[in-house]
Amino acid sequence: MAVSKKYEFSSEEVLLADLAKALSHPARIKILKILSSKNVCMCGDIVDELPLAQSTVSQHLKELKKVGLIEGEVEGPKICYCINYKQLEKAKAAFSALFMKLGSGS
Repeated sequence: MAVSKKYEFSSEEVLLADLAKALSHPARIKILKILSSKNVCMCGDIVDELPLAQSTVSQHLKELKKVGLIEGEVEGPKICYCINYKQLEKAKAAFSALFMKLGSGS
């Protein structure tokens, strides 16, 4: 059985890896773009804009929510999603710092 060794890495490295994994599918990028253009969106509205089944879209939403890039609020039988801009800024800063460090060669 494989054993996770995340504890061997810094919290920043784990955060970056988790964010990168969450962003690693084009459907998730598209979902963020949809939410950005509409501010808030019901799951059904997102499904209507993607060439994917509702269950597949729900799984992608779950992955984005897991890393905090989006939030979901239950409104009756539906869930209304929006971008968590505080977490998005944190992600942006973390990736910027990584790319600056990689770009400087140090």
